[in-house]
Amino acid sequence: MSVSTPAYGGATAPVSSSDTAPAKTKPSVLLSVLRRAASPLVLLALWEVASRAGYLPERVLAAPSQIFVTLGELIASGEMGSNVWVSLHRVLTGLSVSLTLGTALALIAGLSRQGEVAVDSTMQMARTLPFLGLVPLFILWFGIGEFTKIALIAFATTFPMYLTLYSGIRGIDSKLVEAARLFGLSYPQLIVHVILPGALPSFLVGLRYSLGVSWLSLVAVEQINATAGLGYLINNARDFMRTDVIVVCLLVYSLLGLATDLLVRAIEHYALAWRPTFIKD
Repeated sequence: MSVSTPAYGGATAPVSSSDTAPAKTKPSVLLSVLRRAASPLVLLALWEVASRAGYLPERVLAAPSQIFVTLGELIASGEMGSNVWVSLHRVLTGLSVSLTLGTALALIAGLSRQGEVAVDSTMQMARTLPFLGLVPLFILWFGIGEFTKIALIAFATTFPMYLTLYSGIRGIDSKLVEAARLFGLSYPQLIVHVILPGALPSFLVGLRYSLGVSWLSLVAVEQINATAGLGYLINNARDFMRTDVIVVCLLVYSLLGLATDLLVRAIEHYALAWRPTFIKD
């Protein structure tokens, strides 16, 4: 079926009825969220049913309802907040050390062949050392205090920062460097205006990776004579077979990791707005 509409010059042009049909609207955001949440919600429902029916004893794994109740109790008492702050302080302190050290070593190795010879071999050997195998050695060296925990986190997170930034520096287009030299930039200006901005994407990837490693290493280091922190709560819960507290702490670990990753991604979104991408919004 078609209808005639006036065209330029008084003539008529056929218009198909399909051309006048409204365009299909995209699925709503709410519907998209519900689709993504369907599988986790079904899993939680099955978990709850299995726990209430007795197929999943509390000593093995507490029910989701009990876990949420326990989370509310820990938040209301202030116990969760104080221990989360202690864990967060350890992560940020260790990460600040690794950020400084990894960046400095990557610049030394990435900007010259002599620096690469002096630094890279040692870093490649050190990064293959098993993290858990170093824990007893660090305890012998530094004791069981707070310094050991922060030093282990710093050690574990230095290598992602070093490797990604070193790769980013070496991946700078040589034509950009030559163009900067033709414009008369000095070596320090070349580093500040060309090399560091060009390596920024790799640096931010390394930062995201290091944040993830820092939370994983925190789980291990907080088993070392901790008197506060999420690991301390997990140790106490293990002694009293409180699986609900253990799951709550693991959930908080994951949420903190997600929150810090989203923070870096937000920085990446604004700091790398100049970078072209094939993915469109």
